Amino acid sequence: MKINCLSCGFKVDLDDDAYADYEGRAKCCTCSGLLQIRTIDGKIKSVELVEDNQTPMGDETTGCAA
Repeated sequence: MKINCLSCGFKVDLDDDAYADYEGRAKCCTCSGLLQIRTIDGKIKSVELVEDNQTPMGDETTGCAA
């Protein structure tokens, strides 16, 4: 599943199995923007840009290939 970064427009690729039921943050590898995402049954339900990048990130993930 892919989501567009709300900061720069880059298509962040998320592993379908790992993100089938997920609520948390994803980090764009292009601009380092943080997105708060929620998926249910493999479908994207919400995507929001996290405005305050100084907030502790915890277990944010990235949709970037290593």
